[in-house]
Amino acid sequence: MAWTWRFETSDGTETEPAVQPEEFSTQGDAESWIGLYWKELLDGGADQVRLFEDGDEIYGPMSLNA
Repeated sequence: MAWTWRFETSDGTETEPAVQPEEFSTQGDAESWIGLYWKELLDGGADQVRLFEDGDEIYGPMSLNA
């Protein structure tokens, strides 16, 4: 299984993240990573994220705003 993030502006348009993520092997690893880098991602222009497992959306959009 591969867990990945999609980074979006507030209107849902996909955007390049300020910090390049890896592909994660667990949901927990993916969520821990977003917990570490959410501020840099927000400062870089991503307003929200969606989490995918093997291409299937698990949840989102999740706002990066505090």
